[in-house]
Amino acid sequence: MSLLTPADLGGWRLPNRVVLAPTTRARVPGGVPGELQAAYYAQRAGAGLIVTEGTWVSERAVGFLDVPGVYAEDQVAGWRLVTDVVHSLGGRIVVQLWHTGAVSHPDFLGERPAGPSAVNPEETVHTASGRRPTVTPREMSAAEIRAVVADYAHAAENARRAGFDGVEVAANGGYLLAQFLHPRLNRRTDAYGRSRRKLLLEVVDAVRAAGIAVGVRLSPWWTGGLCTVDESLRAEYDELVASLEVTYLHLRGPDAGPDFAGFARYRRLFRGSLIVNNGFDRDSGDAVIEAGIADAVSYARHFVANPDLVTRFALGLPLVPSDPATYYGGGAAGYVAGSCSAAIGKTPAQAGRPAPA
Repeated sequence: MSLLTPADLGGWRLPNRVVLAPTTRARVPGGVPGELQAAYYAQRAGAGLIVTEGTWVSERAVGFLDVPGVYAEDQVAGWRLVTDVVHSLGGRIVVQLWHTGAVSHPDFLGERPAGPSAVNPEETVHTASGRRPTVTPREMSAAEIRAVVADYAHAAENARRAGFDGVEVAANGGYLLAQFLHPRLNRRTDAYGRSRRKLLLEVVDAVRAAGIAVGVRLSPWWTGGLCTVDESLRAEYDELVASLEVTYLHLRGPDAGPDFAGFARYRRLFRGSLIVNNGFDRDSGDAVIEAGIADAVSYARHFVANPDLVTRFALGLPLVPSDPATYYGGGAAGYVAGSCSAAIGKTPAQAGRPAPA
């Protein structure tokens, strides 16, 4: 087996094992996807599976500039443009559901954000006025936690209506669901403190009830602020992974090493399909699959600069280096390639396309 061999991932038959990783590009002002996003994902539809950029489950979840949501009707309609074009090109696409929790800012919310406990996560937030340090959040009430679970359920139902093949629950990094998993940030004495995985498992159940396939993304090697994961907490991740019953598990790991020991740890614990991420190239991607450690490999930086990444892997072509200056914000330049970049925002006649009948 290699990156370019077909795979069964949950209920999907993938033509290859190359996955587009969720990659925030901060190009959705107003939070409603449109023609630009349809072009971006269409150009990457050769991936075995597309995972979208992190997407807000509610207005309370917002914590980054120009990121899309999937909680309002105009957002559902915008995402339908994306899923329709990806499916027309033979692709499969899931939406990553995101809530920043304590790693938000009053600049976005008009008040202090809410988190598992009143503990400052000690991170930096990108706001319209620049980089701002996080503030001490409010501790979520039991009613607010129930509302969060309902927000995920509503977002999953909207994702189904928008034509997505599934959803990925983001429990990675320093964001809300990972905050609840972390003893430095979750100091609660109620049920959500006694069992720190409780919220994540409730969210997974709520999303699954919407009748859509569910994946989960975790980062058991995360370093950043108070959400840094050490070996003692990693043992709790072991128990969590062994208990998960989802379509796939997506791990953001340590840089790909020679023996993939970190990923192998979770391959032994998880019974479903495993996607791995972080630092892989074509050779190491083939190697982790040939070793039986992963079922697929996700790429972010390589896909940013090479929308035809699968073709380049297949033909042995060199990869275009990515340009960090184009990662976040801006327009079509550095986001979509070739003639699509010139056509975005033009009328059908200006873009050289026939007008709709």
